[in-house]
Amino acid sequence: MSIWFKPYTLDEAIPTGAACMPDHLGIEFIEVGPDFLKGRMPVNERTRQPLGILHGGASVTLAETLGSVAANMVVDRSKYMCVGQEINANHIRPKPDGHVVGTARALHLGKRSHVWEIRITDEQDRLVCISRLTVAVVDRT
Repeated sequence: MSIWFKPYTLDEAIPTGAACMPDHLGIEFIEVGPDFLKGRMPVNERTRQPLGILHGGASVTLAETLGSVAANMVVDRSKYMCVGQEINANHIRPKPDGHVVGTARALHLGKRSHVWEIRITDEQDRLVCISRLTVAVVDRT
């Protein structure tokens, strides 16, 4: 059973607005499932920290991007919007290059708040980062 407000294609799930942070970091959406949204991000000069591994802030950006977009796919966008309220992340494994894939799944879908878990893994499906995002569901004005 799908959790989405309506059936979304991958193209419909992608938010518009070039020149925003996800675009600068090379984040791309790769799959919409019945209860998850997946995206991928390169590990390169834009997303590494000075020690040559994936920057924790880049991981958090991927997590918040996926969780926020997914949350907005659950609600009627003509009436509501979901905005980040709190995020945390545990960085598990260093990643010097390649790509990481994030998968956002809902832990709680309430009328005024959602909680999302975002698992970020490497090409071998090993956990790189685990994040939890709380979003507020607010009325559009």
